[in-house]
Amino acid sequence: MAEKDFGYRRVQCTGRGSFIISLPKEWVQNLGLKRGSEIAFNLQSNSSLMLTPRKILEKFSEEGSKLKEYYISIDLEGNLQSTLRLLQALYAISADIMRIRFSGKGDVFKYKTEIKNFAKETLLGSEIIDETADELTLQILVKHSEFPIEKAVRRMVIVALAAHRDVILALKGGSKELYQNIINAQHDSNRLGLYIIRQLKFGLEHNMYRELGFKRPKEFLLYRVIVNDIKDIEENAINIMNNLVTVQKLEEDQTLFIKESIDEEICSKLLNLYNLSDQLFEDATKAMFKRDYNDAEALIPKRQSYVKLENELIRFMSSKKMDPNISAILRLVLDSCRRILDYGQDVAELTLNRTVEEFCASFAVK
Repeated sequence: MAEKDFGYRRVQCTGRGSFIISLPKEWVQNLGLKRGSEIAFNLQSNSSLMLTPRKILEKFSEEGSKLKEYYISIDLEGNLQSTLRLLQALYAISADIMRIRFSGKGDVFKYKTEIKNFAKETLLGSEIIDETADELTLQILVKHSEFPIEKAVRRMVIVALAAHRDVILALKGGSKELYQNIINAQHDSNRLGLYIIRQLKFGLEHNMYRELGFKRPKEFLLYRVIVNDIKDIEENAINIMNNLVTVQKLEEDQTLFIKESIDEEICSKLLNLYNLSDQLFEDATKAMFKRDYNDAEALIPKRQSYVKLENELIRFMSSKKMDPNISAILRLVLDSCRRILDYGQDVAELTLNRTVEEFCASFAVK
């Protein structure tokens, strides 16, 4: 039904003290409502009421309970990465079942293996539920009620910050196990990030912000921003690790000769800056989850107080005679710590925007 203005109607009071209001006749007739039909009342964030006939709610509920199923035809001679991006896009728009059929000449076993590994590393909650010689069926089993968005974001923060700490520890000498932990953390972070985007899109599409723990639809934006920030933290850690691995390989191949190891004092100062940035980012996310305006506000001047510490560290590093390759890596670590501090300030500022109306409401003139 197209949008239409039915004008104003007066609130009336019955003899029993109840308040009633008449419904527009045209609306009632168009929806086929009769005496005894039930209508759901939902209070909105702006204090307005949304009226929805029960039969429409049941219809939406029935449609929402149906699994979203998609069929994909894959040419084995085509681009594998294009196929993986297609699966990722379907996951993000809340696809429940993806049936993949293979055709053409090519190594179908290899194609299936790549898709299975991709699903395992990227699509949280995905399982192979059926497989034939030329078909593969993926189903997403995890639901929001089982793994809420807030819990997923908390886990994503822990994983990304731990990877960043590991890469700083690797400055003194990284092992294959440590590097593998950082790579595994990136896979976990990517899976969690894509899952959160999937849940946000689903909630936005179905106007389910309250079910997701939000008070207003605009809060979807806050979580979308923080997911990007956390992914950047993880990607910075991977970038530093790749540089470390490259330098170590050049040393092993005797292509590069580094006279001195990384300065212990510089490592200690970088680790201290990381601990501060880690704490500020964690505190910012806690303030966001608690919807605490005052806690978020207190973090912004704290971020500014660390600028002096950053500058002192830059001057200290510049005073040391270091191999250019090592110096470049240390600069990357310093820049990454600075970004975490900035991301923490971003989250704090977004929390202010999220809670300012509630905070100021307590001072409203009565």
